[in-house]
Amino acid sequence: MSYTYDLSPASCFEDRTSQFIGFGIPKADVDTLRATIKDMWADAPGGWSYEWSQFANKYLEAGNPLLASFACGFAIFPCLANDARRTAQQNQLECYLKAAPSFPVKFERRILAIPYQGGTVSTPVHLFSATGQYASAPVLIYTGGVDTYKMGLHGAYVTFAQRLGMTILGFDIAGTGESTIPLSIKSDELVLGIVKEARKLGNGKVAHLGFSFGGNFSAMTGLAGAVDAAIVNGGPVDKAWGSDNANNLPYGMPGIIGNDMGLDKEPSAADFLAAVQQFSRRSLLDRAENSPMLVVNGANDYFVPQADTLVFQGRRNTEVHLIPDIGHCAVLGGPSKMGEVIDMIVSWLPKQAGFGSH
Repeated sequence: MSYTYDLSPASCFEDRTSQFIGFGIPKADVDTLRATIKDMWADAPGGWSYEWSQFANKYLEAGNPLLASFACGFAIFPCLANDARRTAQQNQLECYLKAAPSFPVKFERRILAIPYQGGTVSTPVHLFSATGQYASAPVLIYTGGVDTYKMGLHGAYVTFAQRLGMTILGFDIAGTGESTIPLSIKSDELVLGIVKEARKLGNGKVAHLGFSFGGNFSAMTGLAGAVDAAIVNGGPVDKAWGSDNANNLPYGMPGIIGNDMGLDKEPSAADFLAAVQQFSRRSLLDRAENSPMLVVNGANDYFVPQADTLVFQGRRNTEVHLIPDIGHCAVLGGPSKMGEVIDMIVSWLPKQAGFGSH
């Protein structure tokens, strides 16, 4: 189920240009796309997916399948709301796998059968390791958000594999990317199933890093003590789902979340608010126990209020950072400070029990 909704390409470029350039899309190409794209949903010249896919083909023909995969990822943006975007996702995977032999670390794609709601759900995961020796190393599971899927996090996966010496396991949160189940609180079961698989894959120690909406789930695993360490970057965990914030999300974010939740038409404001309140982690936040946690966001986030980062202050074994002069996940709203976040994680995680020298 999916639906399109009112969204202007200009607003998407306003929101995401720094992200596009940060992924390596040449600024001149971004400027061309901004001038060319006139419709968010048309699968025709001037349409978002169509024009991004043209540039993906250009990069592929120039011998850069990895950059082509990123462009396909942006052709999917903001969500898998129509056939053009689903085709772009298939093209993204083909480009990404074509690029894989050139990755500077060992890469493997696996399809896991994860228990879910009385059955199993087929879940593609991507593994990155400096050595390929999974059994001797801890595992860091890493998920993106409602519009940045696992292949879009490639650069961070590689960097963490190189700098931490751990195995990185990337997967899509429910309702996104290659996931076949809708986004809901029920998908906690999927995440916990991945944690169990990660324990079997490595030496038994598992950390969870969640980026954006993925941070809602890494907050869950950390607060519940389901992992040995948890990192939350820009996670919406409580106040984000209150009426003041949820009813005023900019840049078409309600449409993204609604599609990821499997809705077949645009919900009213009241229905949207009722639907997203399931994602509040208040009951877990009210508990005193948690795994060691690192909680980070940009101070100027227009999606997630500062309160959803600051609520972790004062918790046991928890470090909290609001990074100034940047927005969501320290990526949007200006020149990315993701490098600063990566440095924090690379400094913090090896200090946690079981994640030191391997």
